[in-house]
Order: sequence, then C-alpha cells, then structure tokens
Amino acid sequence: MPNSIAIKVNHLTKIYKLYDKPIDRLKESLHPFKKQYHKEFYALNDINFEIKKGETVGIIGKNGAGKSTLLKIITGVLTPTSGSVHVNGRIASLLELGAGFNPEYTGVENIYFQGSLMGYTREEMEAKVSDILAFADIGDFVYQPVKMYSSGMFARLAFAVAINVDPDILIVDEALSVGDIAFQVKCFQKFRQFKEKGKTILFVTHSTSQITQLCSVAFWFVAGAIHKSGEARAIAEEYHAFMTHNVFTKKNDDEIKIVQLNNLAYNLVEVSKNIDWNGEGGMRVLRIGLFDEEKKLVSVIKSSKKLKFVYEVQALTYIFNPLVSFMLIDRNGNRLFGSSNITEELQFEPISDGQLVLISFDFTMPELANDDYLFSIGIGDGSQEAHIRHQYITDAYKIHFNSSSSKQKQATLLKLAQCQISIQGQ
Repeated sequence: MPNSIAIKVNHLTKIYKLYDKPIDRLKESLHPFKKQYHKEFYALNDINFEIKKGETVGIIGKNGAGKSTLLKIITGVLTPTSGSVHVNGRIASLLELGAGFNPEYTGVENIYFQGSLMGYTREEMEAKVSDILAFADIGDFVYQPVKMYSSGMFARLAFAVAINVDPDILIVDEALSVGDIAFQVKCFQKFRQFKEKGKTILFVTHSTSQITQLCSVAFWFVAGAIHKSGEARAIAEEYHAFMTHNVFTKKNDDEIKIVQLNNLAYNLVEVSKNIDWNGEGGMRVLRIGLFDEEKKLVSVIKSSKKLKFVYEVQALTYIFNPLVSFMLIDRNGNRLFGSSNITEELQFEPISDGQLVLISFDFTMPELANDDYLFSIGIGDGSQEAHIRHQYITDAYKIHFNSSSSKQKQATLLKLAQCQISIQGQ
C-alpha cells in the first residue's frame, strides 16, 4: 500500500446469519445434510475505497446502512466475512460510549488501561494524563468508577483519551451527539487542529452541516453499499434532498439544459461578488433588478404601483424542490412585506446542475414612509419544515421611496394583496 494512503478497503463484505427462532440455530448445526435455517443479511456488500493521509472523511446514511459496521471492522472490533482492510498508522477510535472501559475502574485507571491497549507504556501515558483530564473536564468524577458516569461524562472522557494520545487516524462514530453544545464545539475545534496537523479523520454523522464544514470527502451508504462518494458538500446536499423528499436525485451531464437569458427584456444589474451572504451555496444569484410596467429598471419609487422584482439564479447542484423568496426591510431591520412560493403555495420543477433560471415576483408596492429600503432574497431547496438554504442576501437591492402623499410606515409585517411568482428557463 502506498505511504500516502491511510486506509485501504478491498472488496469488504460482512454477512450476518438471521434466524427466525433461536432453535433454528441448533437445528442448522446438527442437521446431517447441512440444511440452512437462516437468511443472510449483508451489513456490508463489496465495499472498496481508499482514504489518503490528511483527509477528513464523513460517512453518512440512514440507520442500518452499514456505517458503524465498517468502522468496527477498520478498528478490528469485528472480523469481515470476506475482503480486507489495510491501515497505515496508529488508530484512536470512539465507537460506542464506554467501549473498552472497565466499569469497575475509575476514570484515571481507565485512561491508563486505554493507553495500554493502544501500545503506550505507563510512563508515556503519565505525560498525557493532565491534558486528557483538562479536556474531559469532569472534575472529581475521574476518581470514581465509570459505571457511575452519565452518557455525557462517558463521551467527554472517551473522546479526551482518543484525541490526546496523538493518533495518526481518528475514528468517531456519532458518540459526540450526547455531549452538551460547549463540549461539541471544543471537539470540533480539536478536529480542525487535527486537520491542520495532517491527521486523518473518519467519522459517522447524521449532520449534513458537519459533513459540509469539516470534511473534504464523503461516503453515502445505502443498504450496506456505497451509494455515492465524492466532494463532501455535494454529497451532503444530495443526501439532505433525499432525506427530505425520499427520492434519489440523478444528474446526467448530457441532459443539463443551459438557458441563455440575456435576450430577455430586463436589464438586470450584476450582483457584486463581494456581497455578504450566508447559506450552503448550491444556488447563486447572479443579477437582479426591480422594474416598472414599462420594464424600466427603477430604484426610486414615488407612489404605490405595480412592480416586478427579478433575479437571475444559477444552480450549482441539482435542486429538487426550488424555494424562492424576497422581503423588504427598513433601515432598522424591520421586515415590512415579502413573499415566497411557500406562502403562495406554488411548487416548481427541479433545476438541473448548471442551469440558469429567472425568478420574478409581480406585486403592488404599498405606500411607505419616505426613506431607503432593502430587498433581501433567499433561495433554497426542500420544504418549509426541512430545507437547505443555499443563499440568503440581506442587502441584495436598495430602493428609495419618495412620495409627497406617503403615509407613516409600519414596523410590522405587511400582507401583500397579491403576488405572482414565476420561474423562467426551466
């Protein structure tokens, strides 16, 4: 195995025998003609991959997909039915809370015990104990038997040991989900320090945000096999879309439709590349504009009138269920009015990776106080209950309301009488 590879998995398979009744196991073992009473369950089915040194790899998938089984085989807890795993470096693992801990030992005794299992001498562990205790931060409980610990205390001590023994490879299986938020933040700060030192991290999580923030590569497991692997952000977004809609999205580069919108009669303004925004970045707003009924670009409004708010968007990933919105905000941050396809109960066709679309809102501008206002815009994928926010821009477009008969503005959300929303270019 090349020295640049930390973990190499070849044709890895793990099969469990499932029996309908306990007696069937005995019948099978004693049957003179070797009759089978079991069914085979493939926890892993012919898995192949390589992880390079220094990569942070996330493994994602529904419960029962084979994620934990894989980690247990890599760490030597389980034996594969067939195939092989090659590991280049010292592994520290956190698979299950308290796994490998002796419940009768105190926390300190278990620190030395874990160190001996990893091949460290007592003298080497003595140099690490103070750092481990400081990171775990469980006070005098380190001198009590671990059978008295809560799940959160288990997580703190187990992770503190795993992270402070200077492994080449760190493997974590969802154990951090039980810790409090302050401890989780400290753990992920440690993850980032490991990445900076060139360590290899492999961890299972259900959090797409953790995959996006921490990982360079992700594996999506389905029914004991790798359904898809690749760049972490793309895999996380597609997995989230699947969990939201329960449909696998497919991308065929030959079928991607690039829509040319430059011939449309709207003179849109380019959005600054330096504009502040937040979100996952799977869709980006390229150009924007507010237009009157004569299709003229306007930034000063002198009376209540019909307007069209338009922005051009490019999808950078497959968008299963587009979400689009806008909101008008005053200088104090008060949201005055807005609309979205959720509030208007509209559903649009999916947008292909690379596709350009034009999103427009037709509405009547209400009377406002003479002042400056900002249009904020949001684009995403999913439903109101579960969605990915791809881009949200607070100050996407600035306008000024200037009317001699303007009424006093309201600082509460106004209801638009009517708003028509459309997407062109699909």
